[in-house]
Amino acid sequence: MPYVNKTRPYKKEYEQQQERGELPNRMERQRARRKLDAKGVDRTGKDVAHVKALSKGGSNKDGVRLESPSKNRSFARKSNGSMK
Repeated sequence: MPYVNKTRPYKKEYEQQQERGELPNRMERQRARRKLDAKGVDRTGKDVAHVKALSKGGSNKDGVRLESPSKNRSFARKSNGSMK
């Protein structure tokens, strides 16, 4: 745990997220999590995965599903091992 003995620099993290243009996608993911929580879905140990990835132009309207973290964070690969 990186912030055990010191406070977490939330302001700095927020500024870094803004510089990377990351905030809109983060908000989309958070909305998807809230919708699942409102439905009463237990998402313990699972990631919220969009049917079409946000990085590829997807949205919450395309649908979300729960996946294991290892499956959600892996990349599809070609037969020679390079990424698709």
